[in-house]
Amino acid sequence: MNKTEVNKTILITGAILGLLAVLLGAFGAHGLEKIVDAKSVDSFKTGVRYQMYHAIVCVILGNMSVINPVFRKRIFYFFMGGITLFSGSIYLLAIDEALGISLSSIGFITPLGGFLLIFGWILFIVAIGKIK
Repeated sequence: MNKTEVNKTILITGAILGLLAVLLGAFGAHGLEKIVDAKSVDSFKTGVRYQMYHAIVCVILGNMSVINPVFRKRIFYFFMGGITLFSGSIYLLAIDEALGISLSSIGFITPLGGFLLIFGWILFIVAIGKIK
């Protein structure tokens, strides 16, 4: 994948993640409260917030041609893994009551996703530090 393709992939993915965060946020604010308790709604909103934060950062990252493409790609992969595991597991845990199944056994995935997000940020800082 060349430099332009990497940027385009990151930008498109960031935009899609942002769109999904808005849709999920609307669902959390207007539909979810009717089927789960307030604590689950709050957890769901946390997942949406973190997804949106990282969607915005992906759009910024995709525009940062001063960062080495290899670093950009790695940062992007850490953010994608983190969003998937962190926000994704929160979404599932928040709606498990509505689904009628217990997903509490996947609770360990949330901190793993958080670790990937943190590591992505550390790598982002390192990449910025290497700008000449």
